[in-house]
Amino acid sequence: MPERSAGILRYRRRPADGLELLLVHPGGPFWAKKDLGAWSIPKGEYGEGEDPLTVARREFEEETGQAIAGEFLDLGDLVSPGRKVVTAFALEGDFDPAALRSNTFELEWPPRSGRQKSFPEIDRAQWFSRGEARQKILSGQREFIARLLTALGIGAA
Repeated sequence: MPERSAGILRYRRRPADGLELLLVHPGGPFWAKKDLGAWSIPKGEYGEGEDPLTVARREFEEETGQAIAGEFLDLGDLVSPGRKVVTAFALEGDFDPAALRSNTFELEWPPRSGRQKSFPEIDRAQWFSRGEARQKILSGQREFIARLLTALGIGAA
């Protein structure tokens, strides 16, 4: 059975610059200097029998510090380059990136040092235009942006 994860693509409408998408940047030393193609939707893994939307909502809260509710748009599944199946939902609403409060993980750092260090799972969040988001998001999740735009009846510009 392939690994599975579920997440939420948050979006908001802006009169001046149209649609904006919320993406998060993974924390930790491996991602520290990566930008283009490194951002993601807030998401997390789940097991057999778990409801993907419930998991996506839980993971959004754990990774951003904000609980969310509303009418979710199902964006379906994608298979990532690493063969993980990612299920995504979209929800319109706002989020203040300055209010980001992510959970943490432990990692031996520096490698082979024997010392454990704590890192935020997500080190920052940011709103991006459609074009910027397509450049910033992981290639395996880019199709979720296209699916959202189609569902909203918006062109790809």
